[in-house]
Amino acid sequence: MNDDDFPDTQFPAASMAMPSFADDGGEVGRILNQEEIDSLFGGSPEDASQSGSGLERLIGAPYVSYERLPMLEVVFDRLVRILTTSMRNFTSDNVDLSMDRLNSQRFGDYLESVSDRAMFAVFKAEEWDNYGLLVLNSSLIYTVVDALLGGHTRLQANAVATPRVRQDSRSHTTIERALIEPLIEIVLNNLAESFSPLCAVNFRFERLELSSRFAAISRAANGVVMARFSVDMAGRGGDMDLILPHATLEPVRETLLQQFMGEKFGHDEIWESHLARELWQTEVTLDAVLEEQTMNLQDIISLSLGDQLVFRPNSGGRVQLRCGGTPMFTAKVGRAHGHVAVRIEETTRRTASGNSRTTSYS
Repeated sequence: MNDDDFPDTQFPAASMAMPSFADDGGEVGRILNQEEIDSLFGGSPEDASQSGSGLERLIGAPYVSYERLPMLEVVFDRLVRILTTSMRNFTSDNVDLSMDRLNSQRFGDYLESVSDRAMFAVFKAEEWDNYGLLVLNSSLIYTVVDALLGGHTRLQANAVATPRVRQDSRSHTTIERALIEPLIEIVLNNLAESFSPLCAVNFRFERLELSSRFAAISRAANGVVMARFSVDMAGRGGDMDLILPHATLEPVRETLLQQFMGEKFGHDEIWESHLARELWQTEVTLDAVLEEQTMNLQDIISLSLGDQLVFRPNSGGRVQLRCGGTPMFTAKVGRAHGHVAVRIEETTRRTASGNSRTTSYS
C-alpha cells in the first residue's frame, strides 16, 4: 500500500475527516460534511444564539438525570393546599398559591440562577440527618412585608396619586428579616405536615442568609429537587423555591417511589383473614426437656462410647416444655392409654426484660 492508493482530498479548515462504516453495498470512506460536523458538535453560526446543540448541550446541560418520585408530587400538592390557608391567616389577605415547576438540576447551577436580593433559609430534616433550602425572592418578601405592615392597602388607595418605586438594589433590613422568619417557620411546619402521611419528619429552621455563598447545603455538582411555588396576593407576589438534595430524600426514597399512598398504608382484609386462619392451623414442635446439665467443653470432647451421664433425681417428675428453645410450660410426666404423657401445670411467660415468669394452674 502506498500513497497513490488514496486520492487527494481537500478538507475545509474547520472540518474533521471521519470515515464512516458503510451499509451492505454502500460506499466505503464517505467523509462527513461541515453541516453534519456542526450538528454533532454544535458549532454552526445558526446555533450561536441557542443554548447549544449536540455534545455541547449534552455536556453542559444543567439538569441531571433522576427517577420520578410520584409521592413527592403528592406531598407538594398537599403542601399547596395547606400553605394557602396558613398564609391567608398569616397575612390577613387573599393568597393564591400554586406550584409552577418541579424538576431536578445541579445545585451549583441553581445558585447561579438565583437573584442576589433573595433570602436563603437553611433548615435541617432531623430524622433524615440532612439539610434543605427555602429561597424567597425579593418580590415575595416585599409583598409579605407590605401586607403585614398594612402597606398593601395604602398602595391600592394611592396607586394613581403616588406611585411607589422599589429600590431592588438595597439589602434587606433587620425588620424585614424579623417579619419573614415567622413565615419560614409556617412553611416548614406545613411541609412536615405534608410529609406526615408518609413518614414522621421535623424540619428545624437553622439560619437565614442573604447571600448564596453562605447557603451551600450540598456540593455544586450534586443533584437537587427544586419545587417552585408562585404566590399571588391581589396581583402582587413572588416565587418561593424549595430545594431538597437527593441525599436528603434518600432515607425515604423507597416511599416516594410509590405510585399511590395506599400502596404502603393500605391493607387487604381478605389476605389478613386468610393468614389468621392459617396461623391457627400451623404445626409447631414442643420439646419435653427432662433435665439439663452444664459441662465443660473438655469433658464433652473426652466422651466416648459407653460413658454414662448422671443427672440429678427429678423431684416430682416435672419437665419443661419448650417451643423453638423458648420455655412455654412446666408439666408433669405420666402415662395415659399406654403412652407417655405430660400434664401442663404452669405457664412460663417471657417478660420485657427477658426473664421467665410462671403462672400456676393449681
